[in-house]
Amino acid sequence: MQYLYLLLNLGAISVPLIFSFHPKLKFYKMWPALGLSLLVNMLIFIPWDHIFTVSGFWGFDSNYLSGYSFLELPLEEWMFFICIPYACVFMHHAILYFHRSKRLPVKFTNVLSGIILIVLLISSIIYRDRWYTVINFVYGITLLSLIVWKRNDLLRHYYLTFIFMLIPFFIINGILTGSGIEDPVVWYNNFENIGLRLGTIPVEDTVYAFTLILGNLAMTDFFHQKLVNKR
Repeated sequence: MQYLYLLLNLGAISVPLIFSFHPKLKFYKMWPALGLSLLVNMLIFIPWDHIFTVSGFWGFDSNYLSGYSFLELPLEEWMFFICIPYACVFMHHAILYFHRSKRLPVKFTNVLSGIILIVLLISSIIYRDRWYTVINFVYGITLLSLIVWKRNDLLRHYYLTFIFMLIPFFIINGILTGSGIEDPVVWYNNFENIGLRLGTIPVEDTVYAFTLILGNLAMTDFFHQKLVNKR
């Protein structure tokens, strides 16, 4: 189905975009900060994506694409780094608006962060010859360590909201990696990852999603505070 990737992007952002103007949420006020965050994160993920694509670590089935591309990446892949983070940051803020008191205890948050960091570190060492695994996990270690140091309180909410984000993640990423369709929209070279899949989704993609969303969330809050203080 041509345009499938495009439709998945548009479907992911459509409802959050509409409800950004909800009179209680007023998420549109976060647009300047979110825009800066998306730009910074794209400066991280786009070069990574480009290198991995031209190196054959992953690729795209043209049968599901519009045919437009830039820097070896299809238009839909560029849109992915806007639509998905937007939808997830919106979801995080919407959940917090209605359930702000829901957060993990500090001790539990610290223990959970420690476990995640240890698992990522050990996995990075064991699978150091798998480029997607090691780059993904090392970035996860770096980002999570920085957040624990600078914005640990954010994680008390994020670990909870990320559970809800996994629902659309498994739906969208599942389709992209081949669930319910003849061939995957995005294919992976299994010599560059662990080879363990959750359905059709490489297990590394969960860490990729975790860091992509967390990075955008932390930077959005950072830029929002900076912009508010300037007024």
